[in-house]
Amino acid sequence: MASQKILVVDDSLVQRLIVSELLLAHGHRVILATDGVEAVAMARSELPDLIIMDVVMPNLNGFQATRAITSDETTWHIPVILLTSKDMDSDRIWALRQGATAFMNKPLDHAALLELVNTLE
Repeated sequence: MASQKILVVDDSLVQRLIVSELLLAHGHRVILATDGVEAVAMARSELPDLIIMDVVMPNLNGFQATRAITSDETTWHIPVILLTSKDMDSDRIWALRQGATAFMNKPLDHAALLELVNTLE
């Protein structure tokens, strides 16, 4: 398993800590953002290997931020995993149309997230 620089985006401090601690425990480097606006800026400045992002956030939601990241010539190549409590089929379809690589539901399945992160190395 190679160490990746992963941007974790969630407006919930608890969720950011849960995901970041899991990733840190498995050897990854983690950077954090609290909303979609910050996520887009950090994606451009930090060029992470992967982004794990919540959907429901203030200012710019995860769908909008994903669209901005995946349509930017500097960041289009960065895989985005949307991690959310929204679990309708329409949400999953919309996420993929915005450019998300994957869509996972909360509560977080630690093993499934780590497996997905490892497949995106």
